[in-house]
Amino acid sequence: MEPAVSLAVCALLFLLWVRVKGLEFVLIHQRWVFVCLFLLPLSLIFDIYYYVRAWVVFKLSSAPRLHGQRVRDIQKQVREWKEQGSKTFMCTGRPGWLTVSLRVGKYKKTHKNIMINLMDILEVDTKKQSENSDLFYAVPWSCGTLGFLVAAEIRIIPAKKYVKLRFEPVRGLEAICDKFSHESQQRENHFVEGLLYSLDEAVIMTGVMTDEAEPSKLNSIGNYYKPWFFKHVENYLKTNREGLEYIPLRHYYHRHTRSIFWELQDIIPFGNNPVFRYLFGWMVPPKISLLKLTQGETLRKLYEQHHVVQDMLVPMKCLPQALHTFHNDIHVYPIWLCPFNLPSQPGLVHPKGDEEELYVDIGAYGEPRVKHFEARFCMRQLEKFVRSVHGFQMLYADCYMNREEFWEMFDGSLYHKLREQLGCQDAFPEVYDKICKAARH
Repeated sequence: MEPAVSLAVCALLFLLWVRVKGLEFVLIHQRWVFVCLFLLPLSLIFDIYYYVRAWVVFKLSSAPRLHGQRVRDIQKQVREWKEQGSKTFMCTGRPGWLTVSLRVGKYKKTHKNIMINLMDILEVDTKKQSENSDLFYAVPWSCGTLGFLVAAEIRIIPAKKYVKLRFEPVRGLEAICDKFSHESQQRENHFVEGLLYSLDEAVIMTGVMTDEAEPSKLNSIGNYYKPWFFKHVENYLKTNREGLEYIPLRHYYHRHTRSIFWELQDIIPFGNNPVFRYLFGWMVPPKISLLKLTQGETLRKLYEQHHVVQDMLVPMKCLPQALHTFHNDIHVYPIWLCPFNLPSQPGLVHPKGDEEELYVDIGAYGEPRVKHFEARFCMRQLEKFVRSVHGFQMLYADCYMNREEFWEMFDGSLYHKLREQLGCQDAFPEVYDKICKAARH
C-alpha cells in the first residue's frame, strides 16, 4: 500500500508543478519529463503495433496481391479530383507529422489529399529505365510533384552477418580531410563514415561486411543497454587509440537510431547514463512523429531559431572549405560525414562536369554555438556557400533560398520540361513551393 501512496503523492506533486509552471513551460524547458512519462511508453505501443501488423502482413503475404486494387483506388481518387474541377493541387494524404521531415508541412491543409496505402508493398518491376528515361531521372528529388509513385524496381545486393569496423582518431583539419577522402576512394571499403567532434578532431570509420567475427571483438552496439554510438566512438578519440570491432549488420545500420544521431541528448540530457540505459533504454528512442505531433507552435518557433537540422552535399574536394564554413556559420558538433558517388546523369542533382564525382554529405544536427546565431541569416550564408561549390541541400530540411537561388542550385531543365509534358502544372505544386520554408509551417 505504501508504494501506491508514494506514487500517488509524486503524481500529485507533478501535476501541481505543471499547474504552477504551466504546461508550455514544461514542454519547452523540461521536455524530458513529458518525453519520459508519456512519449516513450506511447512510442513503445506504436512499435509493438507496427511490428505485429508487419508480421501479420508478411505471414499472409497479402500486400503484393492487393497492389492492383490499391493502385485502382488511387486512380479513382484522382478521377474524383478532376470531376470536382481540379481546383487545388494534389498531395499524399499521409498526415504531416508522419513524414520523414522533421517539419510539418502546412500545404496539406489546402491541397487535395490522396490516400496512398502502399507502405506494405514490395513489388519488383522488370521494366527497364530506358522505357521512360526522362521520368526515371527526373523523379528523384522531385518530392511528389511529378505524380504519385506506386511501384519501383529495387536492386538487392548480398549481405553478410557482421560489419568489421575500424576506428581511427585523426587530428588536424587537413589530416582529417585527407584521410576521409582517401578511405572514400578505396573500393574495398563497404562503409566509410566520419564523426567530427571539433574542427580539428574526428574519428574516421571504415567497414567491410563479413560472415566471421572474433568473439572477443564482437560489439552488439544496438542492444538497449549499450552506450550511444556517437559517445562510444568518441571514446576512441579521448583515449587516442585505434580500434577494431565486429558489429552485427542490423545493429550497424541502426547505429544512430537509439540516440537519433545525437539529438536525443538535447531532449533527455541523462539518456546515455548507464542507469537510465539499463532501466529505460529499451523504450528509446521516442518516435520522431510523436515528437512532432506534440511540439506545439511555441516550441516549433524556439527550435526554428535555436536548432539546426541540415544535410548539405558538397564535392569532396571542397570538404576543408565546407567544414570551415559550417564551423563559422553554425558551429554545431558532432558533424556527420558520409561519402557518395554522384553520377553524371540528367535530373535535378548531378555534378558540374560530364563525369561522376565524389561528394560528401555533411550533416549538422543540434543547437548552434555560434555567437548571436540568427537562423535565417546564418542558414542563407551556408546555402550561398553550398551553391558556390555546386553543392546541394537535402530537401527534408528548412530551405531559406528564394526561387531564383533554388533553381541556381538545382538543374530544373528536365524537371520543368516533364511538368509541362505530363500536365503536372495544374495538378501538383512546384517542388520549390512544396519544400520552401513558407510551405512548411
